[in-house]
Amino acid sequence: MTRIDFHSNVGDSIAYACRLARKAYLSGQPLIVLAEADRLKRFDEQLWTFKPLEFVPHCMAGTALAAETPVLLTASLESLVQDQQHQILLNLSAAVPPQFARFERLLEVVGNEEHELVAGRERYRFYRDRGYVLNNYKQGG
Repeated sequence: MTRIDFHSNVGDSIAYACRLARKAYLSGQPLIVLAEADRLKRFDEQLWTFKPLEFVPHCMAGTALAAETPVLLTASLESLVQDQQHQILLNLSAAVPPQFARFERLLEVVGNEEHELVAGRERYRFYRDRGYVLNNYKQGG
């Protein structure tokens, strides 16, 4: 069963997600980041600049370098279903990711914005109601 980790009360969810991506990369765990296109663009831009001396190799799924890149960014998992290299999914989208159960781990990041909190609660209930064990990492005070 997929391990689901909720990181909540994180403040800036994009910056926090960059730190999670860096942690996965440094530990040698390939990662897929799922988000809506506009949010994915902001994540991509911030990933280039958030730690100047700690570059995290990443690219958009479907590009020529995707097979060699440890962190893939995508707005849809449809074309990645057969990719067994990436065992961790980092969800920055508002919805429950389709086919999330094919991953060993699912990282959910919930910022402090009202729309993120509402969507995060809905995803939490969805997983809980289906019997998933949820690990909670609440940041801040």
